[in-house]
Amino acid sequence: MSNFADFDVLVVGAGFAGLYAIHRFRRQGLSVKVFEKAPEVGGCWYWNKYPGCRCDIPSVDYSYGFSPELDQEWTWPEAYSKQADILNYIKHVADKFDLRKDIQFNSEVTAVTFLDDQRLWEITTADGEKTTGTYCVMATGGLSVPTKPKLAGVDTYAGLELHTAAWPEGVDLKGKRVGIIGTGSSGVQVVPEIAPEVEHLYVFQRTPAYATPAFEPTMTPEMMDRVKANYPRIRETQQFTPRAVANFNARTGAFAPLPDDFLTQGGRVDFRGTSGGNIKGLTTEELAELIKNYGIGHLLNFQDIYFDEESNEKASDIFRGYVKSSVRDPETADSLTPKNYGIGCKRPVRDRSYYQTFNRDNVTLVDLQKQPLEEVNPAGIRTSANQYDLDVLIYATGFDALTGALLKANITGRGGLKLTEKWQYGPVGYLGLQIEGFPNLFAVTGPGSPSALANMVVGIEQHINFIADCLAFMKEKHYAEVEPTKDAVDEWVSICNKLAEGTSYTASGCKSWYLGTNIPGKPQVFMPYIGGYHIFKQHCDNVARNDYAGFAFR
Repeated sequence: MSNFADFDVLVVGAGFAGLYAIHRFRRQGLSVKVFEKAPEVGGCWYWNKYPGCRCDIPSVDYSYGFSPELDQEWTWPEAYSKQADILNYIKHVADKFDLRKDIQFNSEVTAVTFLDDQRLWEITTADGEKTTGTYCVMATGGLSVPTKPKLAGVDTYAGLELHTAAWPEGVDLKGKRVGIIGTGSSGVQVVPEIAPEVEHLYVFQRTPAYATPAFEPTMTPEMMDRVKANYPRIRETQQFTPRAVANFNARTGAFAPLPDDFLTQGGRVDFRGTSGGNIKGLTTEELAELIKNYGIGHLLNFQDIYFDEESNEKASDIFRGYVKSSVRDPETADSLTPKNYGIGCKRPVRDRSYYQTFNRDNVTLVDLQKQPLEEVNPAGIRTSANQYDLDVLIYATGFDALTGALLKANITGRGGLKLTEKWQYGPVGYLGLQIEGFPNLFAVTGPGSPSALANMVVGIEQHINFIADCLAFMKEKHYAEVEPTKDAVDEWVSICNKLAEGTSYTASGCKSWYLGTNIPGKPQVFMPYIGGYHIFKQHCDNVARNDYAGFAFR
């Protein structure tokens, strides 16, 4: 599209988003160059190799929907896939569609700069190589920059130090004294997996989690046949649900019914699971029967727990009883029980015998609210009460979510405007896609989109398709630049904020990476769009139908 750029589109990242970007942009005749820090495709599924790592969304949903042929030829071994199976799938896609030839591996991007005089984007890599493109797509992922707490003496530890988000090959924990800091999704997955093999496991907990048992049946040939027969409807149904999940039961071949008023609730619907509905008004006996049939995780399916404080407390209290019944030692059970925030505040954590693991003699919970962590030292960790000598120290401390990778990329827009300056008080943009002052730069599932509140793969395809269609529109109209207007950005930020008000995600006592509270000094702004994927897609479709209303073209 440009006579001066090295490529039409530059892409940063070769995970789900980067790979689909290559495929989609190629289809409309654009030249593409992808820069990837890792030596292989996969994004977060390449780096996160820790024991127990798997997806909390059904594999039939957490997969590409653009190719019916791909749907029919790939077989998932489990309903909720392990990291290795997801990575194998991504590699297969890269091979099937010959995507690797447009990827430059082992290339860390250190600067993304808009060249005002040429109206091009320039990417600089760690080795000093510079490449220009007419458009730039940041496919860096919302969970790709690991964080490590700033603890006293953190650099003095003499043993083996690991982070769940950068797990090396060939780690042997057998017979080791292991400590793990962090009890979010990765920590909850690691603990039951490594407990049987280590000499002793110390779990250093800052905040107790709401961890609900994951349903993970083996995908039998009969189940996979049902999935493949229903894939067209599965892909269609994903587009009309808040979390872009079809709720297809591979055992029975049935889809969960959607409420009659599903698309008329303005996005204030969180329908997941087999019956939805509200918890308020149900009797103790009715609740007990539902939990007996569907498990404690069914609490997350009630719509009103996300928007009604009384309903949330009712569900939270039931969950607290479940924790206390699962852990034999009363003091440990009490420490594992969330008290200061409600269920649904954070991204749901799926566990596999997490609470039951604390019944093992070789597992100790260290409650850092009762005995604060004072320092990391060469031998291990010292709290106000004890010294814990460790052979291995694992950080399961998560990511600088949603904005971390974008800010780390050192992005500079028109007139030398730094993204770090633009977002100094929190991320502002339009549809999670573009930022005023950064023409022709696109983010995939960025702040202001459903992002981690929905099935990311479906969200990725929707965003890439929107970008590709926008570029085709620009070619037709002979436009050279696009960016959102200030009014459109202000209105969208206001919509996102109003939707989040009064929900469990922003309730008093709720501290989560959705708000950035896990990063010291990060502006505490609720970053995702909470209205549901289906409503978000309607917004985007309406914008496109109205000649990309809210965008300014030059």
